[in-house]
Amino acid sequence: MSRQLIRQGDEQHRRTASDTAIEQDGQPRYRQLAGVLAREVRTQHRAGDQLPSESALAKRFAVNRHTVRRALDELVAAGMVTRHQGWGTQVVDRRLDYMVSAGSKVTHNLAELGLNTETRCLAQSVVRPPEAIAQRFGLGDDEGLLCVDTLRCVDGAPLLRLRHWLHAERVPGWCERYRGGSTRALLDQHYGLRLTRSGVRLEASQADRDDSRLLQCPHLAPLLVLTSDNVDDKRQLVEVSVSRARADRVAYHFDFPDEHEG
Repeated sequence: MSRQLIRQGDEQHRRTASDTAIEQDGQPRYRQLAGVLAREVRTQHRAGDQLPSESALAKRFAVNRHTVRRALDELVAAGMVTRHQGWGTQVVDRRLDYMVSAGSKVTHNLAELGLNTETRCLAQSVVRPPEAIAQRFGLGDDEGLLCVDTLRCVDGAPLLRLRHWLHAERVPGWCERYRGGSTRALLDQHYGLRLTRSGVRLEASQADRDDSRLLQCPHLAPLLVLTSDNVDDKRQLVEVSVSRARADRVAYHFDFPDEHEG
């Protein structure tokens, strides 16, 4: 027996059930491979893991890279992985369906989904906001706002990067009190401010370097940016919040009241 045949026999012996599964008849080879990879993603990987390179998968399964690419396309279409130039193929978390209404609160909504949440305070200080924010508050040229940057994590994984713009005079002593957790809870408990949304703007964006680092996503990955104007019971603007979320992890749906009720 030639050395080549011996090596082929040894290689065949070492192959796992996952490797040989793509040899089944009845389906295109790329779909067979997609099924194998999907099972491995579900059973062997966590959100954020990177799959082996296309060339490594092609070598492992003895197929060409075109077959691997089409198989990975199937996983992308199923929402199981994302692919980014220069980054590779990454396993994504299940997409969270977040309801946006006048009174919805991020922490409360996620808790209702049975998820453990943590909000970290990244930075807070009084600064001059971007002009669009300054105009919302009707600020003069030399006036600033309290800027509070937070990171919302779900089950230990980063989900949302939030920036809160607040009238500092409405929340005196904020920086001494706030160390993390729900900003809405602190506004209610210490300042008697129960805010509701008066307007919402949803935009698409791309991850900058800070987003990539904090949200653990590739640079220029797609993001959903939700800007909310939050008012008190007298309809006075108290806060503008801007959340930046990975588009592969969050889906927003909006709750509109029935105008015919009542």
